[in-house]
Amino acid sequence: MATKLTVFFDDPFWVGVFERIENGQLSVCRITFGAEPKDSEVYDFVCRHYTELSFSPPVDAPERQTPDNPKRRQKDARKQMERSGVGTKSQQALQMQFEQNKQERKVKSRERKQAEAERQFALKQQKKKEKHKGR
Repeated sequence: MATKLTVFFDDPFWVGVFERIENGQLSVCRITFGAEPKDSEVYDFVCRHYTELSFSPPVDAPERQTPDNPKRRQKDARKQMERSGVGTKSQQALQMQFEQNKQERKVKSRERKQAEAERQFALKQQKKKEKHKGR
């Protein structure tokens, strides 16, 4: 029997999904944690309440083999994190706001540099005219 627990953020709560594979049969149980649980809280929950969980009726599912190569597992974990992203919704919103502010700063800086270059060019032109007139 193999059991796997996945904890993820499903707006607005943190959710845990237990997957139990026994004799080629898959059973699933979903738990809502509420606030983001710490590792110790998850471990305590599993130790105290695992026997009380009500799993779904078993469904045929072949047991998947996990790759034994630790580098392969690390690469797969990195790919999974890139797909799902790291952080809470609020962290992602803050990152998006930061990116927008960064773009606005770039535009303002570019306009400021261009205006300064035009001012310098106009000043040089004026000096040329004054020299040409003999002043």
